[in-house]
Amino acid sequence: MKLRTLLASLAILVLSTGIAFAATQFQVTTGLFDPAKTFLVQAQWLDGIGCPTNGKISLDGTTTTPYQDAGCPTGDTADSHNQGLLLAKTGPTGNVASAVAEVSGVQGMILTELGYDVRKPGSAAADARGSHCGAGAPRFNVATQDGVTHFVGCNSPAPTTQTDGNGWLRLRWGGAPGTLQAFKDGTTLTVVTGEVKSLSIVFDEGQDALGAPDNFGLAVLDNIDVNGTLVGSHEAEKDNRDDNDNDNDDHHGHDKHKDKGHDNVKEDQDDHGH
Repeated sequence: MKLRTLLASLAILVLSTGIAFAATQFQVTTGLFDPAKTFLVQAQWLDGIGCPTNGKISLDGTTTTPYQDAGCPTGDTADSHNQGLLLAKTGPTGNVASAVAEVSGVQGMILTELGYDVRKPGSAAADARGSHCGAGAPRFNVATQDGVTHFVGCNSPAPTTQTDGNGWLRLRWGGAPGTLQAFKDGTTLTVVTGEVKSLSIVFDEGQDALGAPDNFGLAVLDNIDVNGTLVGSHEAEKDNRDDNDNDNDDHHGHDKHKDKGHDNVKEDQDDHGH
């Protein structure tokens, strides 16, 4: 695995483009880190690109039959449009820009499990076909309140469990207390401890050699897993906006679309190999 040298950015703006919710009210908010405005990265929840858990197909355009991919035997029950999380980076990995999915509502939690479903055929996360699944992207950035940052890349460390499907892989790290391992400060594989300060998914590997093995610069994820709770849609986004409207009315009409600061971590991929 090649995890990159830490380069913590200063309070950069994340442009929110979609929010997904779980029953526990943790949210997955898509955004961009693109300080030079290269317009070569994108993050978005989109209908029709997710892993179908309770899907249906029609072979005649009229009648439907149930359809499910074995890679996602369970899913987000709020997802009625089979949404998936698109993360893309066009061009070279060295471009200082990232697609970001920020997980909020998890501050103070002790993590036991992380994971997602990735749109990919076959049974190998490192397969060159399908979504990019590299050592450093898409990766979880886990910052704990003791000042430590941990990294979980798509294929490094290896997932604790993997479920193969027709066009999807379910990847899970951990699953029980004391089993979630990640690269502490990008160097040492260790068990994640401490309460969560921030949690995000970062996609910053592009179409060049550093984006191997596929050089595709794009991944589709679904069913973001935090301690066994899944988020795979933004069906509740309108309800949240309505709640924010009411909250903002009580706080002197502050703009509900106010951009949020985000301390993203950018790494130099050449620094660490596994």
